[in-house]
Amino acid sequence: MYCETLRLKDRFPFLGENDCDPSLELYIPENMKELNRAEEKRPSVLLLPGGGYRFVSRREAEPVAMHLLTLGFNVFILTYSVAPNAFPTQLREVAAAMELIWENSDKWYCDPEKIAIMGFSAGGHLAAHYTNRYDCPHVRATFPDSKPVAASVLAYPVITADPAYCHSGSFEKLNGGTYPERQEEIDFFSCDKMVSERTPPSFLWHCTGDKVVPVQNSILYAKALADNKVPFRMEIFPAGKHGMSTCDYVTADQLLPEAAVVREWLTVLKQWLAEVLK
Repeated sequence: MYCETLRLKDRFPFLGENDCDPSLELYIPENMKELNRAEEKRPSVLLLPGGGYRFVSRREAEPVAMHLLTLGFNVFILTYSVAPNAFPTQLREVAAAMELIWENSDKWYCDPEKIAIMGFSAGGHLAAHYTNRYDCPHVRATFPDSKPVAASVLAYPVITADPAYCHSGSFEKLNGGTYPERQEEIDFFSCDKMVSERTPPSFLWHCTGDKVVPVQNSILYAKALADNKVPFRMEIFPAGKHGMSTCDYVTADQLLPEAAVVREWLTVLKQWLAEVLK
């Protein structure tokens, strides 16, 4: 296993402005010669933990990566900048992570055409935002050849800025400390409004008992995908709460009875990723 943490500003100095110091953790399985895999290139997952754009959760970082590694994926965890740094800082940092993966695809045994992005909670918003707006002017101003992803995985994601269903704290932090109030601002930050026919396949999961980020966030995104005829898989669990991550003792201070059921999202995801990134 090759593991390393890279500071993005070492490669892209402008990302260090305003005391930002985003980093990319690499988890790359060994290409075993005895299995005739010396030159094999693997699919990858770029992982974006949650934290309400206030911090970056470790519960949704390495523990999730360990599960993905057993499936044969390279995993890259992005610790992106948070408040007081606001949009488009985080979006550009995702673009930088993608750029690094593409640049080092031979060295890291990555298939650059098979990179999925995976986000939890506010990280899900960032993942969905980049998925649909990777080539927007805010990104292309610093990364003229910014790269698309092949699929997105959104776990209890923050999607809409609509006051009826939003996680207001995430959008306050993302918008520089003030909640977007005008309709055009709300639509601008709502990822369900960004979906188009070119959006790649998506996987979503959520719990109906989520009192932090209402399940309507995933439902709104799924509806947008369906309306645009984008393939997707969605798992809605009848119980559970926000932030369950891998649903085990590694990521929970108190293991809920429903964890055994919600944990099935990992099993279903394995099947889905195998199909989408085959």
